[in-house]
Amino acid sequence: MDDIVPDRQYNLFPLPYSLYPLPFSLFPFPLLHFLKLLQVFLKPHTRTLYSTLKTTKMQTRINFPKVAPAAYNALMTLSNYISTTTLDPMHKELIKIRASQINGCAFCINMRTTEARKAGMSEKQIYLISAWREADFYTEEEKAILALTEEVTLISNHVKDETYTNAAKLFDEKYLADIIMAIIIINSWNRFAITTGLRVA
Repeated sequence: MDDIVPDRQYNLFPLPYSLYPLPFSLFPFPLLHFLKLLQVFLKPHTRTLYSTLKTTKMQTRINFPKVAPAAYNALMTLSNYISTTTLDPMHKELIKIRASQINGCAFCINMRTTEARKAGMSEKQIYLISAWREADFYTEEEKAILALTEEVTLISNHVKDETYTNAAKLFDEKYLADIIMAIIIINSWNRFAITTGLRVA
């Protein structure tokens, strides 16, 4: 609804009245005055309606921990597994932020960027994640992780052999397996947050 803003959007009769159908021309003066008064009366109410539509926020739809605790705890167990791995904190946050950006999960982006700062990631590193290919300060390992994160997240395009092979050259099999699991898990949380309507406070 963001495009419904300018005043001209609220003009109920934008054309000259002579161009409207026959009923408008049969009683030109009384009817035209009535229509103008109607427009003046409705304008603030119409603005209020559109303003309300623009600012309405989706409410949380379902309390998963309460309704399906076993399923929620299973996902939490996977998340807890990542915390037991040897994955570098920066690598984990790069994965979580980039996947959340692609999926459009505001709740997760807010959470992950906050955690990334706590982990020591600089503002520059955070701001340029979505344009990492043009940012030379990311390491080869970080670039490989970001490339793999993008392709696993956009899985319908499949993961290119080149992308996988490049990552396999830089990391041992266990580390690479944990990278892939971290990507899969954050994608699950993105879908969980978006579908259940979690919002940024």
